[in-house]
Amino acid sequence: MSYPAGVQITANVTADYAKILTPEALKLVAKLHRAFEPRRQELLKARVDRQARIDAGELPDFLPETKHIREGDWKIAPLPKALENRRVEITGPVEAKMIINAYNSGADSYMTDFEDSNSPKWDNQIQGQVNLYKAIRRELSFKNEAGKEYKLNDKIATLQVRPRGWHLDEKHVLIDGQRVSGGIFDFGLFLFHNAKEQIARGAGPFFYLPKMESHLEARLWNDVFVMAQDHIGLPQGTIKATVLVETILATFELEEILYELRNHSAGLNAGRWDYIFSCIKKFKKNKDFCLAQRGAITMEVPFMRSYALALVQACHKRGAPAMGGMSALIPIKGDPVANEKALAGIRHDKTRDANDGFDGGWVAHPGLVSIAAEEFQKVLGDRPNQWEKQVSGSFGPKDWLNFQPEQPITETGLRNNINVGIHYLGSWLAGNGCVPIHNLMEDAATAEISRSQVWQWVVSPKGKLDDGRKVTEEMVRPMIAEELAKVKSVVTAQGEKTETYDQAAVIFDKMSLTPDYPEFLTLPLYEAME
Repeated sequence: MSYPAGVQITANVTADYAKILTPEALKLVAKLHRAFEPRRQELLKARVDRQARIDAGELPDFLPETKHIREGDWKIAPLPKALENRRVEITGPVEAKMIINAYNSGADSYMTDFEDSNSPKWDNQIQGQVNLYKAIRRELSFKNEAGKEYKLNDKIATLQVRPRGWHLDEKHVLIDGQRVSGGIFDFGLFLFHNAKEQIARGAGPFFYLPKMESHLEARLWNDVFVMAQDHIGLPQGTIKATVLVETILATFELEEILYELRNHSAGLNAGRWDYIFSCIKKFKKNKDFCLAQRGAITMEVPFMRSYALALVQACHKRGAPAMGGMSALIPIKGDPVANEKALAGIRHDKTRDANDGFDGGWVAHPGLVSIAAEEFQKVLGDRPNQWEKQVSGSFGPKDWLNFQPEQPITETGLRNNINVGIHYLGSWLAGNGCVPIHNLMEDAATAEISRSQVWQWVVSPKGKLDDGRKVTEEMVRPMIAEELAKVKSVVTAQGEKTETYDQAAVIFDKMSLTPDYPEFLTLPLYEAME
């Protein structure tokens, strides 16, 4: 195949992939890359510079230069009808069976994921584009090994697409000898092939934007949208995008992020698991900072609760949807008591979100859609949302930086982090980025929290178990070997190969015990991936 000048693909291109990697689609990707890659690199450097200042003791605060935005009288642009009712959103990777099940789940909306719940192997990324192309045109089907066939129902969820974050490259595509942004690559291919088809069918193109740390990163996405819409002939404002607030720095710029995307905004989402990871990462060198184990950091602890309420407040002040985050609990087969407990946890989570003012929330499994819908129904009644509900009070650094609780840290919690981290990484390396582990549906945020907490407990003076023992490298390393054996026993019983889990344990050891904290686990992993 002949590609546009300056475009090089270093991976396998099958006949199906060639239908996606067309010269015309790649021309749009190349155009966006050439226009915006310098700014992307500047923003990534700004992240590094900001981190250095935080490491040196600077605490984040509201930006004085954007005070006029926070105090101004403005709203986001009106939303299309397809995005007015989003009580229940289901998420999952771009694998054919999962796409069909999510579309058919009964959820109002389906966020299909090229990022955290998708292992970014070349085949996963491009086959995902093929799958979505077919699904939008209702041509996608899937037959499993037992011969069971999966097809799309007549009534399906509204599609939203999550491309990769600004920090991720697509290493198999070079433009003028330089890697393309993974996010621009995912977005550009999808938009080029599907936007007009989606519009003709009444819903789209809609996106979710991850891992943002500032309003300037939102501005970059907005400028990408403007150029892309012009390129393919869409009216400005056709694209709508929800921003995942999953970094603590973004919490200080909620209204600014909405403002930058105001013509394309579909609101904000409380991405809780990555948010916890972000808190650990940003304050990793602060000796006074040490979070309790993951299970103790619920949405009810003060710093998480204030973040959630501030998000609802900012959204509804600006006429935007406020979306609750993911409860990772999933149905448990074969254990009615444990299953009922899990379902009660989901119900509690969605009841709190609905009463707090969220307009909807996420679930990880089709079996949870009805429970989430019931809880939002109790609060919303016949209304599609509660945009009119205003949250009172003020929130700021005193709330968001009050990182409590610091305990408990138990040996069980430490071992759970090691076990889950190895299990997830092993699965990710094998090509699966969405993994049920210990009755929770886990994605890359899980591994990030797991290795980050272990790292923090080792380096922090406060990293002590509840029995008084200090968490040390000498304590952790034997546990890695012991938990690896447990993980391999589980996956062997499931009929999986174990090679990637041995590799995962080595990586977990390196990532959690190295003196220099790696910014993202997925970056070195991606380099090691085919």
